[in-house]
Amino acid sequence: MTSNPFASTAPQIAASILSADFAQLESEIDEVDRGGADFLHLDIMDGHFVPNISFGPAITAATRRSTAAFLDAHLMITDPVRYAPAFLKAGASALTFHVEVAKDPVAAAQELRQLRCKHVGITLNPATPVESIYPALDHVDHVLVMSVVPGFSGQKFMPEVLPKCEAIKKRLRPSQRLEIDGGIHADTIRLARDAGVDWFVVASAIFDQKDRAAAIATLRSRMRP
Repeated sequence: MTSNPFASTAPQIAASILSADFAQLESEIDEVDRGGADFLHLDIMDGHFVPNISFGPAITAATRRSTAAFLDAHLMITDPVRYAPAFLKAGASALTFHVEVAKDPVAAAQELRQLRCKHVGITLNPATPVESIYPALDHVDHVLVMSVVPGFSGQKFMPEVLPKCEAIKKRLRPSQRLEIDGGIHADTIRLARDAGVDWFVVASAIFDQKDRAAAIATLRSRMRP
C-alpha cells in the first residue's frame, strides 16, 4: 500500500476497514496490503450525524500501528473540526468532512488546515445538491461522493449520483482527486470510473470475500475500458 495516493493519477482502491474483523485487525490489514489494495479508508460514525456508531481515534491509532499506509478518515460526525485533532494525533493521513454539517465549508476546510491536516476532503450525501460543495473546492485536496446514504456497509449503489461525479470532475485541478463510497463492487466500479472517479472505497466487496487478492484483482480488471 502507498503512503501517498496523490502521487499517482492511476485509479486507486481504498479498502474500508468497516467490514474487517476487528478481532484480528492487523492480519486483516496485512492481507489486503498483500492483496493489492492501494490505501485504507476509515469510516468514522458518531451515531448522531448517521444512525450508526463505528469507531474513533483508538481504532485509528491501532490501524496506524499496523501499517504505514495512507489512512483516509471519513468523518461522518456532527462536529468534525472539534474532533479532528484526536484523529490526526492517532495517525490519520487525511480528514474528510461532510458539507451537511458545515455552516461554512470554506471555513471548516481552513480550520482543518490550521490543525496541520495535510490532506483535507469534503463530501456530500446523495440527496445534497452538488452546488453546495463548489465554494470549498479551492480549499480541499479531494472530493468524496457518497453513492449510498451513509451509516452502514453493504448498501446498494445509487447510480443517480454519477452525474454529480461528472460535474465535480470538470471543476477539479489535476492535483485533486475524486472519490466515491458506497456499493462499489465488480459490477459498479466501471460506472464510477467512467464518471471520472479516481479513488474507489470498497468494504464488503473485499473483506467479505474469501480470497481478498482475487477480489481486488477483479475490481482492477473491471476498471479498465
